[in-house]
Amino acid sequence: MMNLNESNLLNTAEKLVDFARKNGADQAQISIGSGEEFTVEVLNKEIEKLTQAGSLGLGMKIIVDNKVATASTNDLDVDSLNGMILRTIERARLSNKDAFSGLPESVSEISDIDLMLFDNKIDDLSPEYKMNFALELERICLLDKRIVLSVGSYYSTQKSEHYLANSKGFSGSYKRSSCSSGIHLQAGDNNEKFEDGWFSTAINPDDMLSVESLSAKAVERAVRLIGARKIDSQLVPVIFEPGVTSSLLAFLSGTINGHSIYMNRSLFKDKLGENIAADKVNIKSDGLLPGKFGSKLFDAEGVASRNIDVIESGVLKSYLLDTYSGRKLDMQSTGNASGSNNFYLCPGNISLEAMIKSIDRGILITKLIGQGTNPVTGDISKGAFGLMIENGEISYPVHEITISGNLAVILKNIELIGNDFEWNRTIVGPSVKISELSISGK
Repeated sequence: MMNLNESNLLNTAEKLVDFARKNGADQAQISIGSGEEFTVEVLNKEIEKLTQAGSLGLGMKIIVDNKVATASTNDLDVDSLNGMILRTIERARLSNKDAFSGLPESVSEISDIDLMLFDNKIDDLSPEYKMNFALELERICLLDKRIVLSVGSYYSTQKSEHYLANSKGFSGSYKRSSCSSGIHLQAGDNNEKFEDGWFSTAINPDDMLSVESLSAKAVERAVRLIGARKIDSQLVPVIFEPGVTSSLLAFLSGTINGHSIYMNRSLFKDKLGENIAADKVNIKSDGLLPGKFGSKLFDAEGVASRNIDVIESGVLKSYLLDTYSGRKLDMQSTGNASGSNNFYLCPGNISLEAMIKSIDRGILITKLIGQGTNPVTGDISKGAFGLMIENGEISYPVHEITISGNLAVILKNIELIGNDFEWNRTIVGPSVKISELSISGK
């Protein structure tokens, strides 16, 4: 297996593209990915699982007369790869024509910005440090007598390199690193237990939460649900915590994906230029933010990443497109063949505390469960946990509730946007206040 730092992988991709072209491919794309992972999982004060692994894989896309075939392998022997290319060319010739297939028409100009996606400090973290961190994280959490069980803690590091070359003349690479740690806990008594936790993730290990801060956050989230009550069904204002906002945004990003649009699987088909959210709502997809998890110089087709205004002052400005969906919709790729990059709701200027004070009676939604979303209609129905708000203050936790609504209506009913923004995912957002939402209870 080739080493993660081996410098000839991009050259290998370029040579394979040339080989494909010389042997009958009209267009060819070769991608190579290489990575290393270390993960330790702890349960009941013992190391339950230890994973240290390397990976190396190659994917190819061959196009002959608008006919497409793909293949992948973990074997980077040159003779094996050449044979695979020849077989893939033959399979492409037997495929059906697709006028929308093909690589991007031209080579994008890739930004020369340093996205700071890799930090060498990750190599300074010894296996012993990672194991001790995970063990200490669980130990500290279990010191709190309100915690009855650890569901498990972990510490993980990853680093990877990505190479891409195609017959249009594109050739590029980038590498990234990350480390993460977290824990889930159960709190309560034998009659009723509640599970929650927290995590920390970063590109630079120095940006990780300390074991003390991480354990305190995990415990606080678990124990705040103790004594949760059932409530009557009602229509009330709600606040989504950042993690819940992220879930809403993830649903939104799927509905504005180009493939969902051209396949008529989205409520936002034919809605470009229309007001679909409150005027204060601004949502971006930006692959060029330094040091963020969704950043990359180019997507899976070699199209340059960019800053996209998806929703501006409530108006839907752009779908998220790869080359194929762009052609189907008579538009240009937005550089999103790898997904939505950094997809985020721009923060406001109000604190979560002030948001809570603005509500006489409502609910702070802290967690959603279930898969209840319909991208065609926008309907949402999910189980939830939360904290009741009365007279501008948190009064008691609630459970066994279901939130019901519609994505389009919720976006229109965003009344306040918080300033509690945290880049811990590729899709993120601050707390938001929704003017009213249906809550089903007992």
